[in-house]
Amino acid sequence: MSGLTFRLNTYPDERIDLSPLIPSRLASLPLTDILALVVGTTKRQLKVGDFFAVSGQSGDTVTIQGGSEHLDFVGAGLDRGTLILNGDAGAYAGRKMTGGELHIRGRAGAWLGSGLSGGLITVKGSAGDQVGSMCPGDKFGMTGGIVHVEGSIGDRVGEKMRRGTIIARGTTGTHAGSRMLGGTIWAEQGFGPGPGTLLRRGTLIGPTVEQMLPTFADSGKHDLVILRVLSRYLSATLGPLAPSPLSGRAHKFSGDLATIGKGEILIVS
Repeated sequence: MSGLTFRLNTYPDERIDLSPLIPSRLASLPLTDILALVVGTTKRQLKVGDFFAVSGQSGDTVTIQGGSEHLDFVGAGLDRGTLILNGDAGAYAGRKMTGGELHIRGRAGAWLGSGLSGGLITVKGSAGDQVGSMCPGDKFGMTGGIVHVEGSIGDRVGEKMRRGTIIARGTTGTHAGSRMLGGTIWAEQGFGPGPGTLLRRGTLIGPTVEQMLPTFADSGKHDLVILRVLSRYLSATLGPLAPSPLSGRAHKFSGDLATIGKGEILIVS
């Protein structure tokens, strides 16, 4: 598998925009032009060569060795190929991805996968607030793709999410799925307070809810074939990263009845 490797040799003291470092944007650039790409976000106009040693040849893979919470927009706009970050990422990683795979082998900051419409994002550690959510000026959050976080996720995951799947192997913070319009959020160890605030459509899956909103109706216990279908799909797609299979048995809460109330929170064992 051919590709370029960017080794971080100077840790940035300002926010760095790494959105130019995706395979499709680097494919036609010689090394001198890659080193001259502006990634700084201040008047200093810092360039790739100010932080990274670059090796390899352009191909379908980009690897970044070394991470920092200042490395923003890692994998933003990724449309094909694979980007691997061996370290922590800052904010907006995977923003507006349409395809390909982004693998973060550390923690991720806020707005991970915001505006995602396709592709796969995996995070080895935890992730910050607003995963898969809309940013100011956006109409929707995620509209497709899969985000998989091995740790826990912060507040308001999936805000105004329309399609796609978000998986937290840990817990989520407050108001998961707020204003959600569709898609699935699966928190393997449970949800924090107030999930589904103004939920219109979509599904939240987890074993516990710290505090259920009073605008959700208890709709009883069910055996849902779709949960077994979802488990098989994720097992085929994610392999060993997939959550533990679901039996199909779930206690359903319908809501949010403060709006059209066609969403659901499924409490599974």
